Amino acid sequence: MFRNQYDSDVTVWSPQGRLHQVEYAMEAVNLGSATVGLKSNSHAVLIALKRASSELSAYQKKIINIDDHIGITISGLTADARILTRYMRAECLNHKYTHDTYLPLNRLISTLGNKMQICTQRYDRRPYGVGLLVAGFDEKGSHIYQTCPSANYYDCKAMSIGARSQSARTYLEKHLDQLVNISLDELVKHGLRALRDTLPPEVDLSTKNVSIGFVGKEQQFKILDEEETAPYLKLIEGEERRGGGQADRPLAPLRDDEGEEPQDPSPAVAMEAAEHAMDTD
Repeated sequence: MFRNQYDSDVTVWSPQGRLHQVEYAMEAVNLGSATVGLKSNSHAVLIALKRASSELSAYQKKIINIDDHIGITISGLTADARILTRYMRAECLNHKYTHDTYLPLNRLISTLGNKMQICTQRYDRRPYGVGLLVAGFDEKGSHIYQTCPSANYYDCKAMSIGARSQSARTYLEKHLDQLVNISLDELVKHGLRALRDTLPPEVDLSTKNVSIGFVGKEQQFKILDEEETAPYLKLIEGEERRGGGQADRPLAPLRDDEGEEPQDPSPAVAMEAAEHAMDTD
């Protein structure tokens, strides 16, 4: 990273039309530990790689429950994620108190995007340096949404964010057609295989460094503990690994002003129309 005369404020535009502070926040997401979200017709699954800052500390929590039908996983600054988590929980509780029903997921993501966008246009704020994968199930079925620090959000069929996540996205793209009508166990297996591809060859998944959460029809969002995670890891034990921590192509590279303009971090996995996220009941 480097500094230049156009990155001192989030409201300062470079001659190329770039907001460097927003790009720095996107880079914080790329440096976070990898996480995977995928869905079938009946379930939505989140699988995250947990990190420990040292051998003396516990592994950091990566999957967070929002409501009975919604859960998120994070990549980036955990402190920023806590603020957004508290906001999302408050929105779900207020809607349930007022309407006596669950908040539709697309309406929650739309409201969250509006909140995050404020921080990209005011000089006294900075963008949230965290990316979210949001899994939920409502009357329209299962959903996986991705949010970015730029306040863009996408309705995805499958997605991975974080460090070395390109390998996971490549796996998901190749197996996307298989995810539609499979069981929960098979869906979790695909997610674990995709997450394993983001690891270096000398590291493997274990009950200590992986976290699994899922939600589905007549199934409230549940985060599995270590004992419940172990059987799923045994299902892929001994399988040949593909990714081996291949080098990632950054979603939002940091370049000098004379360099090529970065592209918006649009998901590489096939997405449903972004306008669908704006629909409300």
